Amino acid sequence: MKKWKIGNCQKEIISVLMSGCGVTSLTAAALANKGYSSPESVFRDLDPSELSDPFLITDMQRAADIINEAIESYQRICVYGDYDCDGIMSTVILYTYLLESGADVTYYIPERSDGYGLNKNAIMELSQQGTELIITVDNGISAVEEAEYIYSLGMKLIVTDHHRQGEVLPRAEAVVDPHRHDCLSTFKHLCGAGVALKLVAALCGGDCTFALEQFGDLAAIATIADVVSLTGENRFLVSYGLELIKNSDRPAIIALKNICLPDSSEIDSRSVSFGIAPMINSSGRFGSPKKAAELFLCEAPEKASAAAEELHELNNMRRQEEKRIMDEIFAMIENDPMLIRGRIIFISGKGWHHGVIGIAAARIMELFGKPCFIASEENGELRGSARSFEGFSVFEALTYASDALEKFGGHPGAGGFTINQGMADEFRRLLEEYALKNNKVMPVMTLSAATAVRPEELNVKNVGGISLLEPFGMDNEKPLFNISNALVTDIVSYSGGRHSGIMMKVGSNSFRGVYFRMPPHELSAFKGAKCDLMVTLELDHYRDDERLSIIVRDIRYSGFDQDAVFNALSAFEAFLRGEELPPAYYRRMLPSRDEAVRIYKNIPEFGISADNLFMRLKDNSLNYCKFSAAVEAMRQLGLVNVSAESKITRIKNTHKTDLFSAPVLSALSEKAMAVQKS
Repeated sequence: MKKWKIGNCQKEIISVLMSGCGVTSLTAAALANKGYSSPESVFRDLDPSELSDPFLITDMQRAADIINEAIESYQRICVYGDYDCDGIMSTVILYTYLLESGADVTYYIPERSDGYGLNKNAIMELSQQGTELIITVDNGISAVEEAEYIYSLGMKLIVTDHHRQGEVLPRAEAVVDPHRHDCLSTFKHLCGAGVALKLVAALCGGDCTFALEQFGDLAAIATIADVVSLTGENRFLVSYGLELIKNSDRPAIIALKNICLPDSSEIDSRSVSFGIAPMINSSGRFGSPKKAAELFLCEAPEKASAAAEELHELNNMRRQEEKRIMDEIFAMIENDPMLIRGRIIFISGKGWHHGVIGIAAARIMELFGKPCFIASEENGELRGSARSFEGFSVFEALTYASDALEKFGGHPGAGGFTINQGMADEFRRLLEEYALKNNKVMPVMTLSAATAVRPEELNVKNVGGISLLEPFGMDNEKPLFNISNALVTDIVSYSGGRHSGIMMKVGSNSFRGVYFRMPPHELSAFKGAKCDLMVTLELDHYRDDERLSIIVRDIRYSGFDQDAVFNALSAFEAFLRGEELPPAYYRRMLPSRDEAVRIYKNIPEFGISADNLFMRLKDNSLNYCKFSAAVEAMRQLGLVNVSAESKITRIKNTHKTDLFSAPVLSALSEKAMAVQKS
């Protein structure tokens, strides 16, 4: 369950944006909810018409001069990249330009097993090959020790990166990074490939036209894949690049589109993010990043098709490994539900692929709405990846738990770590301690709607205007909207019961919503119910007709008290962890036998998620603590099965069972009686 937050922007600001930007009311509300209050701020961040002068980035001129001199004097150059999509695209951009400029150039991309960034073994190898100048792309800003090693071997270094600098810059002829403390460039959110593209522009005298025409598609893919802010120049870059991708004659792009994006008219930031980018990233996870680089350097369509098929197979391997890891995690949770009852989630296993555990951490975080730390043991080393959301900083939590760590790094939303041998339990304890000290009430994942939609706003023209905000991505997510007091007139099944169609009446008009991956029998809604929905709004194009499409992200009965539910869940989990609660809580947490029977009888034949069952009951006398305690008691007594994804199914039982013999209710009863006696 996620908390809902609904924007309530000032009508005056919405009016100003509607008239000043020429947008519809829904689009203006989405902009206002993002914090925009004037047309000027919107045009600055969301409607840039070009890239800024590359020479505004500190050291860019110096880097261009040194590289051009190296090209002319035929010095041996190596472009040193990284194994993710951004690093691979950055490498291809700069290497291709230098090669076509007549440079004596090669490239090096470390394998994932080598670790991120410059490493001494690779540096020695490059030295033995006669390399004179190393140019990093998408890495290098923190390679202080490695930079000194480069110079000790008689080579020179130019760093191009987009990560934040540490206390000391590495020794180099030039350090090109918008996040340098002394960099006065106006836009800071370029990915590594964006910096590489600007370097190409600088090598051409500063005009970005050639660089965009040649490499705008690659930079756009990297910008989307690296999840950097899709505001400012990145919006221009991605918009430009998406058009190139749609009409591409690059063999690699054609081959990848044929596999994962056969309908070229549907190419947008989402299709690149979920189609092209994972295939490129799979090379660094399950093969070699050189495979993806070679694909993008390939000029023969037949070879490109074969190489793309190989990446497709690697991506399938990634999916299979992801499923294996998730299945093992789910089995662990079902065996020990307390794994997900903490303030944070920490789960470790053996032999889980390190290129996939970050994906697993993100999925577990999304599923349970808690910061998630996943680790895998291999060759005696326990390495992990973490994901979080607003309100809980991964980096600060890892810093607090650093006594249990060999090394760690990251930022508020994500991080990586290596646990000292034998200290996994201490690591978990320190994370929980940090969470308790800094968040008496833990933050929860939130669905944020731009505004509550008025019935008269649900029309083709108004919804069509939302497309002006594309491309969507980080800091410019596709807007959610809230629909309140919709009367559910019918529920139908789509795709063999995998999806639900929800017919609803909003005001005096009727609409159809689609809730993907939600079977009708698991819905919290039912025919005749008044419901609130969180939705995205789109247009369906069928022949020459445009129709409003409502994609349901979440649904609740009208009047649902989310604060009471989240407070109750927090209290119940605190009880399970052995934390002391206010004395009056325990009695209010105890369900009666009749309440438990009612819960049990309302479980559909094929099961239902716990949250949806609670909402379907719509019983104001049954608080979420009682509900959770009753479900846990039934699980402990073998009356129901509760899957790792909190889906409840009944287990056939032919004998009577004393509900209060369940450990959870026995413990609650003892607490309640102790309070009563005192």
